[in-house]
Amino acid sequence: MPEHFVLPDLLAVCPLKGSTNPHYTQAAAESSAWVKSYNILSARKLAFLLQGSSELLVSHAYPYAPYEQFRTCCDFVNLLFVVDEVSDDQNGKDARRTGEVFLNVMRYPEWDDGSALAKMTREFKQRLLDSAGPNSYRRFLMHCDEYVNAVAREAEYRERGEVLDMESFQTLRRENSAIRLCFGLFEFALGIDLPDVIFHDPHFMTLYWAAADMVCWSNDVYSYNMEQAKGHTGNNIVTVLMRQKAIDLQAASDLVGAHFAELMERFVETKKSLPSFGAGLDDAVARYVEAMEHWVIGNLEWSFESQRYFGAEHKRVKETRVVMLSPREED
Repeated sequence: MPEHFVLPDLLAVCPLKGSTNPHYTQAAAESSAWVKSYNILSARKLAFLLQGSSELLVSHAYPYAPYEQFRTCCDFVNLLFVVDEVSDDQNGKDARRTGEVFLNVMRYPEWDDGSALAKMTREFKQRLLDSAGPNSYRRFLMHCDEYVNAVAREAEYRERGEVLDMESFQTLRRENSAIRLCFGLFEFALGIDLPDVIFHDPHFMTLYWAAADMVCWSNDVYSYNMEQAKGHTGNNIVTVLMRQKAIDLQAASDLVGAHFAELMERFVETKKSLPSFGAGLDDAVARYVEAMEHWVIGNLEWSFESQRYFGAEHKRVKETRVVMLSPREED
């Protein structure tokens, strides 16, 4: 194992302009207090959540959201963190059970097992239903189902020590990353409700998957050190590339950079040829595309502003792009 590796310079190939939400300070404090009030995480995991500044990511990713919608997005990203952190330490069967608590509350109005996770999910769901449109909520539920299945499969692969091939991994990563759920909040945050026909358009979906993959691939290279220290490298594109192509860590990091640049070029070019969906829809579609852009650039900027991936070294890492590999954590 090398002592360090150099991150690809993703910001250099990202022409998008970032922004932050003016409601961040108040909503972040409220959402953090909301999570803490449930005592669902161990002291160590709670400290990690707070240090990671999930709400700051939401500020970068949904800078246009009004206060109530922004607070709901903060709650959702924190809720996802809880599901993710709890299931990270579970086998496939238990991870599926954890995910199904979240899923059952989202699906069924009366479902309740009395758990803190069920109560958290119900409060988020109520906020979402206050202003989500029927189309976007139906799609959101579908993505919840796919997410829970993918997280459980990830735990099963981790249990067996199995690393997927490239194609299988990419399919899994698009679902277990929860990026489709995060994109699923765009319409809620923007006050729009797109018909399904938009999500069947090949040009629009090329944009959608390019943006989603940019978030997933950047997350994986940025989080690699943190995950290898925990012994959780199997669910990471860097590990998949190293195994499949028989290359070292630095070469895999470089490949992530090259693929991100290809995805960004695809996004920029496809945006130019996006067809018209009619006068009533074109503005809403344009706002959705802009929301995807905010997620991509916002995720990059947040990764170096928070301590989530690089700890106290985050500013130095942004300047040098050199990541010193951490020793394996003791359980």
